[in-house]
Amino acid sequence: MGFLDLDIFDFIDILLVTALLYQLYKLVKGTVAIKIFIGLALTYLFWKLVGALQMDLLSEILGQFIGVGVLAIIIVFQQEVRKFLLMIGTTSFQNRKNFFRHLLKPDVRLGLNINELIKACRSMASTKTGALIIITRSTELGTYERTGEQMNAQLSRSLLESIFFKNSPLHDGAVILSKNTITAARCVLPVSELVSLPTHMGLRHRAAASLTEMTDALAITVSEETGRISYLKQGRLSENIDDEKLEKFLSRDLKNN
Repeated sequence: MGFLDLDIFDFIDILLVTALLYQLYKLVKGTVAIKIFIGLALTYLFWKLVGALQMDLLSEILGQFIGVGVLAIIIVFQQEVRKFLLMIGTTSFQNRKNFFRHLLKPDVRLGLNINELIKACRSMASTKTGALIIITRSTELGTYERTGEQMNAQLSRSLLESIFFKNSPLHDGAVILSKNTITAARCVLPVSELVSLPTHMGLRHRAAASLTEMTDALAITVSEETGRISYLKQGRLSENIDDEKLEKFLSRDLKNN
């Protein structure tokens, strides 16, 4: 019965592993990778079981598979590994850096005017004006801002509508918001073929999904074909949302910004 002798460090070890597995599960939930994740988890548990039963030959074979499988995991889960490392960096070092930066040099920009943003989206949706709006959180988007036209203008409904007006020279691309400031317009975003979206979604939605997968930014899109408003976070799409749901999403995800 020696295997039941647990001390406080064993419980801490179990809790940390549980928390780690839960975070990994949240990253792959709803994606194709979840099936691979479950398969690998079952294989690992089976390897531990045959080891405990002293089935040496099978344990040795599975052990070799698990050892080589580390490289396979990095290749197969490259997007998820990137998101996991980004999550760790964002919730620890990045937040501390932002805290000290704001302490030494306070950010005088106002928080995002959610109502003004929602009114602009609803107005563009009614006229089927295509739009792609990126909302910065803790991850800096300077690389993408530099691909477009620098603006640093206060957010307003009329300004957003004029940017995305079909005859405007700035309408083709993304607008990036930082707090209540439009930092840049006509920005070029990466488009990944790995994102899982319905086939009818165009480049605007795929670019939004790609960026929100790689960073902690949020994205709002307005379809010029249907006029529907979509919201994207961590590569996940909420399609055809109304004003109330959009306000709920923004208030929740920008609570600490």
